Parts: sequence; structure tokens; C-alpha cells
Amino acid sequence: MLQDLIAIGINHDSASIETRERVAFAPEDIAGALEALIAATPFEEAVILSTCNRTEIYGVMSSGSEPLSASDALLAWVSTFHGLSEGALATCTYRHHGAQAATHLVRVAAGLNSLVLGEPQIFGQLKSAFAVAEESGAIGSRFASIFPGAFRIAKKVRTDTAIGENPVSVAYASVDLAGHIFSDLSKRTALLLGAGETIELVARHLCDANLGRLMIANRTLARAQSMAEEFDAAAIMLADVPARLAEADIVISATASQLPVLGKGAVESAIRKRHFRPMLMVDLAVPRDIEPEVAELSDVYLYTVDDLRDVIEENLRLRASEASKADGIVLEGVAQLEEDLRGRQSADVVKKYRESALSIQEVELARALKALERGETGVEVVRRLARDLTNKLIHAPTAGLRHLARSGDDGQVDQAKALLGLDVGFDDRTIDDEKPTLQ
Repeated sequence: MLQDLIAIGINHDSASIETRERVAFAPEDIAGALEALIAATPFEEAVILSTCNRTEIYGVMSSGSEPLSASDALLAWVSTFHGLSEGALATCTYRHHGAQAATHLVRVAAGLNSLVLGEPQIFGQLKSAFAVAEESGAIGSRFASIFPGAFRIAKKVRTDTAIGENPVSVAYASVDLAGHIFSDLSKRTALLLGAGETIELVARHLCDANLGRLMIANRTLARAQSMAEEFDAAAIMLADVPARLAEADIVISATASQLPVLGKGAVESAIRKRHFRPMLMVDLAVPRDIEPEVAELSDVYLYTVDDLRDVIEENLRLRASEASKADGIVLEGVAQLEEDLRGRQSADVVKKYRESALSIQEVELARALKALERGETGVEVVRRLARDLTNKLIHAPTAGLRHLARSGDDGQVDQAKALLGLDVGFDDRTIDDEKPTLQ
């Protein structure tokens, strides 16, 4: 069931880019962060999702935990981990519990909660976050069911609606912006910083837009070369960017660096070499790859992910008509997910109850066989076997019924009777006054 599920986070709507930078988790830190989180908070399972536009933590509370206190503990842990004021972070943090948290998870996976409505990258990022948590030992039986279920619902949203048909993403918006600034991209050179999924999408959109020349820079040259071969581009090291920067009309960056990879001085030098021809720079990274001071330079047009809202607005309108249909699929899917989890839980109870009964059966059967070996009559052994087996099988249900009857909750007593196949008119005094036995 979903009642132990908690989700807290910040995103492009709730927090500024400066705050998102400070709350972001570096990929190499997530495994250790998950271990620390589970050790320090009332959560048994956890997943950390950290992207350019959001940082979210999903957790399964330990038995007996209260949602409010558990989410407070999670917020306090995030604040301590990143060295932030808990009060300041609380003002831009959203919290969800139970089915609401599951609904949020599905909406995120389906791209319904993204800066770009319906964008597909978040689905892969969330699956990667789940895989990292699984490898780190932070996934138990609950999330092993909830996350795959959420992924199935998200896929249904994309297949049953047109939410993703119009090509809108942060990568697409960057290229669309370049097309507005430079009317003919076939005469332009673009330099991409990074070699991840976002940059790969940028490269694909640039090629579709008939870009003249492409360079890809990465900290690892081999990765840059691999991507460069696919897009007929030149591959360089990030360290070589200052020397090659003047060649670029368009610079789009999305590395995983925790510090800026391009400073004001390097850009200023490149502008002089370009004889002050304009340069478009789009920083898609959080934390930012390009120092904000670069925006102060003449002839440089610097945009961050937060600046792309107007660029993508048109295609957002085209997708918005499908949003209500997608929300209906999400709500129906989450309801079905909760029903499936309840069914799975009841199946587990039935399995354990059956195993317990079979264990009792084996013990009593072994005792009866030994009695026969000792020469006791068959009738006597069978009668004792039936009596002892029945008494042991009904002991726990009888004790439970007696407790319910004494508590005065007639509704629960009636439910228990129905569960055991008893007539609702059964005399309650039997539960309190008699201990059923076979003589």
C-alpha cells in the first residue's frame, strides 16, 4: 500500500536556480547520500532524483512513523547535508504523502511536472535514479513494486496521449533559440560542452536544423569522440575550450561539473578574437557551467534553463490540450497500483497463514504416526489428531475474536465473522465465555 510513501523536493516552479544549485546532488555522491539518509532518518527505502530542474527524495517510512515528523526529518537531513538553512529551504519545498506522493512520482516520470510539458528525458533520469538506489541497497520490497508500477503508468501516458508528439525539450528549446538569433544555421559553428544525454539531444536537433559545423568538448576525450563520430563533429577536451571558443557562434553547455567550466575571462578573450561578432551561450547545467558574470559582456547572449520558458511556450500550448487526458490516466493508474499492492499484501498474508497451517499439520501428523508405531489404536490416534490439529488451527483466530469482542467494536467483530465464514447472528458470548475444543 502507499500510506508509507513520502516525497519531498524543489523544482523549477518552487525554487530559484541559485537554490537548486545548492540542493543538487553530484552523481558520485548519491550512493553515499542514500546510505547516510537511511541511517539518519525514519526511512527504510529511498531514491534521490537530482536533475537540472529538480531535486527530489522519495522514501518509505519505517513502521510507526508519522508522515509530518518523517518529512520534517527528511528536510532537516537535506539542510544539514548541503549546509543550508532549514527554514529557508522549507519555504520552497513541496511535500507529498501516500497516494498523493505516488501521483506526483508518476507525473514526474511522464513529464507532466517538467519545465517542458511531456519532455521524455526525465523518464530516463528517474529510471537511472532508481537503478542507483537499487545498486546502493536502498530499495526494498515496497519500492521494488511502486517504481516499476509508476514507470508502467508513465509509459501508458505517452502511448495513449499526444503529450510528447511536438518536439519540445530543453535541448530542442536551445536549438530553437539559436534559430531565432541566427537565421541561417548552415553558416554557423556550435560548440557543445559535455557529452551526456542532454547534449546528445542538442546535437541531434542541431543536425536536423542543418548546422554548418559542430564541436563537442568533454572532460573525457573518448566519450566526446564517440558522440562526434555519430554527428560528424570535431571532438576536443574541455581543457582546450578557451583556445577554440572564438570559433563558436553558439555554445550550449550541460556538464555534470560542480564548478563553472567557462569563466568571464575566457569568453571576453574569445569575443575579442571574433572581432565582437555576437555569440549565443545557453547554460543548461545545474550547478551552472558558465559564470553568470559572462552575461555582462557585450555581444554575448547568455541564457540559463530558467530563461527558456518563453521559447518553449508555443509548443507547450500544443501539448496542454492532452494534459487533462494524461492526468486521468495517472489517477486511474495510481488507483490500480494501490489496489495491486493491497492484493499483493493480502496474497503475502495468505501465503504466510497457509505456511503456518502446513507446519502445524506436519507436526501433528508426525506425532500421530509415532503413536501408531507405539501400538495405539487407529481410532484413538485419528480422534486425537483431529482434536489437536483443530485446536491449534483455531487458537489464533479465537484469541483475535475474543480481543475484538472485548474491545466493543461490533463492526470489526462482524468483519471477522464474515472473514471466518461465520453467521453474523453468531452469539458473541461464545467468543468470551467458551474456548472451543474437541473432546
